Amino acid sequence: QVQLVESGGGSVQSGGSLRLSCVVSDSFRPYLMGWFRQAPGKQREAVAAINHDNSARYADSVRGRFTISYDTTKRTLYLQMNLLNFDDTAMYHCAVSPRGWPPTLDSRYYNWWGPGTQVTVSS
Repeated sequence: QVQLVESGGGSVQSGGSLRLSCVVSDSFRPYLMGWFRQAPGKQREAVAAINHDNSARYADSVRGRFTISYDTTKRTLYLQMNLLNFDDTAMYHCAVSPRGWPPTLDSRYYNWWGPGTQVTVSS
C-alpha cells in the first residue's frame, strides 16, 4: 500500500510563508513527485514537480516564490512557499509516480495522491 501524508498547511497573512511536507511510505520508491492545488469551484492546477535526479520545474504563478525539494533520508517531499497571496488559497496535494519521467506538471503522469492539506491566505 502506497501512503502519502501531507502536513504543514494552515492560515497565514498575505506575504507570509508556509512549508508543506509529504511523507512517502517505505514500500514505495518515488522517481517523480509533485505538488498540485485546487480551490473550490476551480480546476486542479500543478504547482511544482521534481524527479529522482533533482530536476525541478514550476508553474508560472509560483516561480520565484515556491521551492520544491525531496529529502531521501526522511522520505519527505517539501514545498517551501514564500510571499503567499490570496490566490494561493487552496487544498494542496502531493503526488508521486514510480516511473522516472522528466519533471512534468501534467497530472496524468502521477499514480498516487495524498489526501491534501489546506492552505488559507488572508488579505
